[in-house]
Amino acid sequence: MKKRRFLILLIIFLSLGSILVDLPAKIPIKFQFKNFKIDYTFNRPQIDWQLGKFHWQRDLEIKKGIDLAGGVHLVFQAEMKDVALENQREAIESARDNIEKRINLFGVSEPVIQTSKVGDQYRLIVELPGVKDIDQAISLIGQTAQLDFRELPAEATKASTFLDFKPTGLTGKDLSKSTVTFDQSKNGQPVVTLKFSPEGTKKFAEITTRNVGKPVAIFLDELPITAPTVQEPITSGDAVISGQFTLDEAKKLSIQLNAGALPVPIKLIEQRNVGASLGAESVKKSIQAGLIGLLMVALFMAVYYGYLGILADIALIIYGLITLALYKLIPITLTLPGIAGFILSIGMAVDANILIFERMKEEIRAGKPRMLAMELGFGRAWDSIRDANTCTLITCFILFNPFGWSFLNVSGMVRGFASTLFLGVVLSLFTGIVVTRTLMRVFYRKEKIR
Repeated sequence: MKKRRFLILLIIFLSLGSILVDLPAKIPIKFQFKNFKIDYTFNRPQIDWQLGKFHWQRDLEIKKGIDLAGGVHLVFQAEMKDVALENQREAIESARDNIEKRINLFGVSEPVIQTSKVGDQYRLIVELPGVKDIDQAISLIGQTAQLDFRELPAEATKASTFLDFKPTGLTGKDLSKSTVTFDQSKNGQPVVTLKFSPEGTKKFAEITTRNVGKPVAIFLDELPITAPTVQEPITSGDAVISGQFTLDEAKKLSIQLNAGALPVPIKLIEQRNVGASLGAESVKKSIQAGLIGLLMVALFMAVYYGYLGILADIALIIYGLITLALYKLIPITLTLPGIAGFILSIGMAVDANILIFERMKEEIRAGKPRMLAMELGFGRAWDSIRDANTCTLITCFILFNPFGWSFLNVSGMVRGFASTLFLGVVLSLFTGIVVTRTLMRVFYRKEKIR
């Protein structure tokens, strides 16, 4: 009984919370009757939580992909002729990371930056939703990464900032490569190693000799990425940047350094503009299709299964509310294929209920009491529900390709479909098994099932 109460309270809490998240940003409330008048605008609260170093902020707006918001789709080809074959994969990843950093500074919401390989050619695919100044974006993205080392002038004080650092003449062309290694003398702590060219070794030796005890800053595209303090003169051409790095932080720093050490010129080979008006019309029709589909599914369940179908419809409504709320909270970048994935998941959301109800019918025909038949229906239908949805989840994993495997899909549109379908299947399992089962345990008594 306590568990049942807890589940009912959880369902109510999730439903009300989802409704609050799903509401529009502003809802005007106007009412007037004789001298009584209400003129008020309800503003949906935004999420802005700060707990120590953890900061979570959401504006609770649906993030639209390029096909809905409009924007530009760009394809760049990387020039790898000056990069050794064994370094090409690392070089393209460094270029991708650097472009992502530039686009974030450009202020583009929810950009998509992906790498792909066509034959022996590496390409960068960039999608910029809502971008209007296309020429500026292309110019910004197409720049080759510029890495340089800087030092403080002799007259610098402790109050000096990064603006006070001056170029030393040591640049990315003098850095052969950066890698992440582990310092065994410090319990395997990750460190970033630097390997300089012969000319770079001479320059770096001079810089470290005159800056012992002082910081030497490393800038990428005029922005500082690190400023380690020189402990001793380094004349071997091999340097180590240590600190309280996590493995991810060390990898990120190494990628940034390689963006300048393994510079990859890129050239634009494809540009496609996407109009937002097309997206708006497609969204309108997709929403209409989704509502019609939802209504037909709900009507079928109510007509065919009666009272039980109505309980399943309530669970389906809760499923829709929670799904939309998660789209805003995660957030999910919604594309037209993503909407298709959501509409498809609506039909799949009742699959579990149909399997359960049919198993219940079989148990009732076998002479089992109705409440026992309900419990047996849920228990014995679970294997089929689990196996069917596991197959769909595996397909979603392959389509989404989270590890960026080159032999699988890398399209943002297909990934959008996979992400919404994956989320829909997971939530359909929750609503089909937990929500419907709880509602039936509370409200299902002597009602008949046909």
